[in-house]
Amino acid sequence: MFMRRMLPALIPLLLCGSLSPALAEDLLQIYDMAVVSDPTLREAEQMLFATREIKPQARSLLLPSLSVQGDANFYDLDSRGGNLGDRTDRYDTQQIQAVVSQSLYNRANWMTLGQADSVIAQAEAEYRDAQIGLMVKTTQAYFDVLRMADAVTVREALVRADERQLEQSRQRFEVGLVAITDVNESQAAYDKSRADLINAKNLLDNAWEALRTIVGPIKVPLARLGEKLPLSPPEPNDIDAWATTAIRSNYGILAAIESVNAAKASIEIERSGHFPNLDLQAGYDVARSAAQYGTDAETGFVGLSLNVPIFQGGAVTSRTREAGYKYRATQDRLDQVRRQVDQQVKDAFRGILSSIEDVKARQAAIVSARSALESTQAGLEVGTRTQVDVLNAQRNLFQAEYDYMSARYDYIINGVKLHQATSTLSRDVLAKGNAWLDPNDTIPPPAY
Repeated sequence: MFMRRMLPALIPLLLCGSLSPALAEDLLQIYDMAVVSDPTLREAEQMLFATREIKPQARSLLLPSLSVQGDANFYDLDSRGGNLGDRTDRYDTQQIQAVVSQSLYNRANWMTLGQADSVIAQAEAEYRDAQIGLMVKTTQAYFDVLRMADAVTVREALVRADERQLEQSRQRFEVGLVAITDVNESQAAYDKSRADLINAKNLLDNAWEALRTIVGPIKVPLARLGEKLPLSPPEPNDIDAWATTAIRSNYGILAAIESVNAAKASIEIERSGHFPNLDLQAGYDVARSAAQYGTDAETGFVGLSLNVPIFQGGAVTSRTREAGYKYRATQDRLDQVRRQVDQQVKDAFRGILSSIEDVKARQAAIVSARSALESTQAGLEVGTRTQVDVLNAQRNLFQAEYDYMSARYDYIINGVKLHQATSTLSRDVLAKGNAWLDPNDTIPPPAY
């Protein structure tokens, strides 16, 4: 990339690339792995399946129910006196009863059925939001690996540059051109570069582990970002238009709206405790007895059961008030989500514009830092600059290179977050960013 075109003019650069691009994984391939492997998304999917069962459960309260009950008993009777005199008898009895029950009027059951639609719609929106969240999480983890790999590359190059500067300082000291302090300063810079490289490698390993928590084990390299990265503002280039779209279509907001609807229905469900319930029952009862004076019976029955609640200790009123408080809490939660989404979409929109300018500024900073290093090196030769000045200029150039690459990643991630805020992020959107990757330039996975 841009950095690797400039640094060879200063020092040999060790690239962390792979020579087998056919085995490289790009962003879309990593995302497809995440869809299958990410436990968070699988959990959200199972919760959605579980929530969908609320509807048939609520509907069952309005449908007939059939129950069959049977009893079998054995009696050993030994009685004295009474109208029948002394009596000894051993016998068994059997009874079976079938009952059909049908709710004719139960206000709470009807309200629960209506509430089920809102609860399921909320779960659907939350699952869609989780899918989009996985896209963002995977993209961030992918480019975090690239970002940390670039940091390692920069640190490795800086170590080599400082090592070379240290060797030159020692040679100049041996011929009396510089004082021992220049050698010590070069040694200190070299030691610091080595320590920074160790830390950068550790952060790269951590980035790999963060990606593995999403997609599972990765044994193939990742494609780096290519040199060509089209920098264009969002379309439309109107922050209010994006904010309006987000408020209308964001899945997090839609889930919060359905949560408000479900909480509102809960108020009516609890208030239904003041209403009467009417049920229809029909059944058939068969009884058999082997007792000496026992009788067999077959009985059919049909009846209505009316339950009119009069006073329940204030429990219904209290539960209704509780549901009202929860309803108002969900409204407040909806306001919070709307404000968060509005902030998210505007931050991402401004982030894209800022990233575009930042990338351009970083490009100019590289040119300036490179010129400054060349001037400082020339000044060292004529004695107007010190070894510390050269080391600082050298470090500034490497930092400018890294900042440039990091700004490019920020541009992509801000674009993904903007689509997340409007819930328009899809695999097709990821494919556009994926086209900017270079499969011929890869980052190898850790050896362990």
